[in-house]
Amino acid sequence: MKKTFLKFTALVLVALSFMSCSKKEGDVKELVVYTYDSFISEWGPGPEIAKRFEDKTGISVTWVDCGDGAQILSKAVSEKNNPQSDVLLGLDNNLSYKAREAGLLVSYKPEGVENLVPGLEDELGGDWILTPFDYSHFAMIYDTESSVKAPESLSDLIQKDYEGKVILMDPRTSTPGLGFAAWTLAVFGENYKNYWKNLKKSVLTMSPGWSSGYGLFTKGEAPLCSSYTTSPAYHVEYGEGDRFQAVVFPEGHVQQVEGAGITKGTKNIKVAKAFIDFLISEEAQNAIPLTQWMFPANKDVVLPESYKKAAPIPGKTLSYDVTKLDEAVSEIMKIMSE
Repeated sequence: MKKTFLKFTALVLVALSFMSCSKKEGDVKELVVYTYDSFISEWGPGPEIAKRFEDKTGISVTWVDCGDGAQILSKAVSEKNNPQSDVLLGLDNNLSYKAREAGLLVSYKPEGVENLVPGLEDELGGDWILTPFDYSHFAMIYDTESSVKAPESLSDLIQKDYEGKVILMDPRTSTPGLGFAAWTLAVFGENYKNYWKNLKKSVLTMSPGWSSGYGLFTKGEAPLCSSYTTSPAYHVEYGEGDRFQAVVFPEGHVQQVEGAGITKGTKNIKVAKAFIDFLISEEAQNAIPLTQWMFPANKDVVLPESYKKAAPIPGKTLSYDVTKLDEAVSEIMKIMSE
């Protein structure tokens, strides 16, 4: 009887253990997503996307504000051996190769990719460690009520008229900052250092992220700020008119494509895949234009009228060697600190 009881007890414990594990794997109620500050702000798309995803799946999204794209990457690298996130959202085409080299992400081709704007995935490497969710070109935004004329090229920014009148972002912590550095590399090639030496006197400040830098610009601290061709659509949409305009240069612009990927080592792989699927669906992508102020990656989303009025598309998209960006950023910051 004693042996029978012990065997019965052991079987019960095994069964309970199995039931417990099955329940844990099947009842995931939370997804942890590392992203950047403006995406999850009260005016960003994060809150609405999280609500729609939870309504659809019953799973809540916990956003972790890492500051900006470069900081998302840095935090994920520091946790590589013990990942705390399920998804990284906000790594762009200038950071994708670093995420690939670090082995941070799982390759996953989501459902609905046929609805994406062609070519965006190629900008992120083409191997689906990152899925594109929005895109735009970098541009200088100009305050038409300022006392200076609009520049007609990057070279114009080094003229005396623009001394102390340009706001940029730090390329070490900000993806728009990194994008501007890439833009100068694409236009000037090996001469980018000479350009930055001359540009230095024009830079009022290098903010740590886009939100703080663009906020200074709209408060009138400077007449020019590095941002996106789509940024002025915000001001038109909310009745502020066309005071702030994206200046399109004939020399061309570089494009940013932002992506989201599944963290390698996540225990919530199925839920993470479901989130990526959802992120590129029309239901989620409809939240992008009037909150993120970027073009949605899903080509079926109908853009607001404000985009047609104030989001110019450059005639030329520039290419550059992304692997040279680290060295360029290092040289640029040396110049700026001298």
